[in-house]
Amino acid sequence: METIVNTLNSVIWSPPLIWLCLGAGLYFSVRTRFVQVRQLGEMVRLMLAGGKSEAGVSSFQALAMSLSGRVGIGNIAGVATAIAFGGPGAVFWMWVVAFLGASTAYIESTLAQIYKEKDESGRYRGGPAYYIEKAMGQRWYAWLFAIVTIIAAGFLLPGVQANGIAAAAQNAWGIAPAVTAAIVVVGLGFIIFGGVKRIARFAEIVVPFMALAYILVALVIMFLNISAVPEMFGLILRSAFGLEAGMGAVLGLAIEWGVKRGIYSNEAGQGTGPHHAAAAEVSHPAKQGLVQAFSVYVDTLLVCSATAFMILSTGMYNVIAPAGGMLFEALPGIAVGPGYAQAAVESVLPGYGAGFVALALFFFAFTTIIAYYYMAETNIAYLNRRMHRPWMVFALRIAILAAVTFGCMRTAEMAWTLGDIGVGLMAWLNIVAILILQKPALLALRDYEAQQTQGLDPTFDPDRLGIRNADLWRKDS
Repeated sequence: METIVNTLNSVIWSPPLIWLCLGAGLYFSVRTRFVQVRQLGEMVRLMLAGGKSEAGVSSFQALAMSLSGRVGIGNIAGVATAIAFGGPGAVFWMWVVAFLGASTAYIESTLAQIYKEKDESGRYRGGPAYYIEKAMGQRWYAWLFAIVTIIAAGFLLPGVQANGIAAAAQNAWGIAPAVTAAIVVVGLGFIIFGGVKRIARFAEIVVPFMALAYILVALVIMFLNISAVPEMFGLILRSAFGLEAGMGAVLGLAIEWGVKRGIYSNEAGQGTGPHHAAAAEVSHPAKQGLVQAFSVYVDTLLVCSATAFMILSTGMYNVIAPAGGMLFEALPGIAVGPGYAQAAVESVLPGYGAGFVALALFFFAFTTIIAYYYMAETNIAYLNRRMHRPWMVFALRIAILAAVTFGCMRTAEMAWTLGDIGVGLMAWLNIVAILILQKPALLALRDYEAQQTQGLDPTFDPDRLGIRNADLWRKDS
């Protein structure tokens, strides 16, 4: 079984997917004239805007929901994994993926807004399955994405988050994985049986608080190790291009692991963010596209960097050679994962570090599991549009609780491999789709900026732009 899983992961995450992710980000950056730079101020302004309704949530709530999916175990254990297998240079490639991926996030999230629908309860629903069917006209492709997402978000990905929570809790407080599993399952059940509005409220409160606290601790650690900071940045840059002594052997792996863990963390192009983007109440689709582009920056350039800086400035990490053995070893006997960050904080704040990281990781991972549930539920709603199957939602809730229990009890390696398979499959399907369907998102951006130049609060009329099947936005709908 393990051999099959590892082989499948190697095929999915072959070099073509790495270059597809980077190439798509560069292409969309050029096509949007680097919207992720030009509209940075507008992104911040829109992030704080209101506008929620009975049908949808506010831009900030949609951002918080999206960040609850983006900011997770990948921001702590994922960064540690990238450093362990790709060296410090992997951090640079995570930054590259975030910068280029912000334009990809704009495209996919704007498409989700353009082609969103209202479900039977009057709530907004949308995502890749919706825009693939409406814009591409390929229902089989939309169904394929929906089914893959239900499997990935409902079964494969929650186990990674749960495993990280269990490992960190055991390292910090000696809590058995079975006890952690029970606590997470009870809390998760309360949230997911409460519906999307409860998810939005929970994310709106928890995500900003946990991200800010984590970044502040990272800044404190960097300040206390200020003399090591210049060398840390030099190490990252030298290692990224194979110029650091002893790190040349992992140059290719620095790119591979930086891209892989960057996408796992910020999810740009994976097709997860659009599900949350579609839930927002906005007057123009580009508004939510810009907000979601900004969320990629928050995830990687702030939260992932916080972890990387804590680990590298304190020197608390190992780098594993491709053929086995160690290229660098400062933590003998410490498994790859949250233990690196816990050791880093513990070295500066003895007696508190391991517990703080475990607590931060719990909130990061717990809200990510909730976000996965929402994605899977949205795709079930897509499959149920023509035939009502309420049992599917109940089955999903039971399945994700089982996946969390399973993840807590499994090894980290197996949990991460299954998660990588889920991320890779979604990325393949979604990036190909948005490369084909980019035109409506680009038209929306030009329209938004034209109205912005005129001093207007942009509104959207798909008929004026020649965009078909955006029925919810039509003035006569």
